[in-house]
Amino acid sequence: MDLGIDPALLHRHIAVDIGTAALTHALAARLEAPALLATVSRLVIDLHRPPDHPGLIPIQSDGHAIPGNVGADRSARIARFHAPYHRAIAAEVRDCRPQLIVAVHSFTPALEVSPTPRPWPVGILSNRDRRAADLAIGLLRDRGLNVGDNQPYSGRQLNMTLNRHGEANGIASVAIEVRNDQLRDPDGVNHWADLLAEVIATISATLASRYPGKV
Repeated sequence: MDLGIDPALLHRHIAVDIGTAALTHALAARLEAPALLATVSRLVIDLHRPPDHPGLIPIQSDGHAIPGNVGADRSARIARFHAPYHRAIAAEVRDCRPQLIVAVHSFTPALEVSPTPRPWPVGILSNRDRRAADLAIGLLRDRGLNVGDNQPYSGRQLNMTLNRHGEANGIASVAIEVRNDQLRDPDGVNHWADLLAEVIATISATLASRYPGKV
């Protein structure tokens, strides 16, 4: 799909969550858990925004114009990319009935349009259901980490995937955002995979003990 941009931008944070594919594969292996990965850039369509969100198909991102999205056929892109992604997640949730759903993301150390450094190596995002988020924040802070609570942005404002598939089904859920400079090489990915696998397993076990038979 021609977005009318410099191809180099497709490797930047505006197009993909840098490092998260490798991190997600590593976590799935360590936890022996299923994982679903998006296969389309958010410059084409943002899978984590609701279909009626004005930023679903961005015409600019962090100061970069995306001319190929001006006048884009919204319905066609939703049908081609957004709807199948969420159908796949819904089917997995229906088949597995998990104790916990975790979304894995990464964020840039500083935006180009607002270059204030983001100090958190990791952020935890959630909406109203704080069961998993509060546990995650506590466990990560116990390890000496500066943890962003609904940082670098709020899960109350942008959390459509977990809202739909977690909260709507009564399933505990949390989004984990790792600052992408921590995921630039295999050593960084393995470090975070080891740490987060332990944290996620602890959260899942704690939820199972607190809410037996919940899901």
